[in-house]
Amino acid sequence: MLELVTSDRDSDPSGVPSLERLLELVAAGDQGAFAELYDRTAPRVLGLVKRILVDHAQSEEVAQEVFLEIWRTAPKFESVRGSALSWILTKTHGRAIDRVRASQSGHDRDERIGRRDLETDYDHVSETVEIRIEHERVKRAMGHLTELQREAISLAYYGGYTHTEIAGILAVPLGTVKTRLRDGMIRLRDELGVAS
Repeated sequence: MLELVTSDRDSDPSGVPSLERLLELVAAGDQGAFAELYDRTAPRVLGLVKRILVDHAQSEEVAQEVFLEIWRTAPKFESVRGSALSWILTKTHGRAIDRVRASQSGHDRDERIGRRDLETDYDHVSETVEIRIEHERVKRAMGHLTELQREAISLAYYGGYTHTEIAGILAVPLGTVKTRLRDGMIRLRDELGVAS
């Protein structure tokens, strides 16, 4: 028990310092006051954390973090704003909720990574066949375009040229290239039966 000089306001009738007084002493760096504060509040702190986290090991860890925070932030305690116990339990609740959120965030991140890394099985032969069939469909549809449309689309989509570069290659105005591309794409969409 601490040997503290306290006023009636700072202690109960038996002379035991109040939690508020202990926090004042902790704010001044009194390790003995901190030890007594810990002894008197640790069961409540751990109990609150365990109700939120359930896991005993994590609850003990969070309770230790709470007391470390109390040691660091004791000078910020203002008795006019509430009791020491409510200040401590508010910090406890916040720290426990932060742990729940961090745990959920970690779980969600791991799940996203797991899904990303999960290799999806697919049939390579089937995929190759589908690509060839689609290529043949596009080739047939391109055959229904005018020579000018086919030339513009081939340069843009297979050659990778910009509209300006195509205009230079074909020696036609830029507007003409855009018209050929637009008309050719509309006709391709119609030939392939693609909904707009």
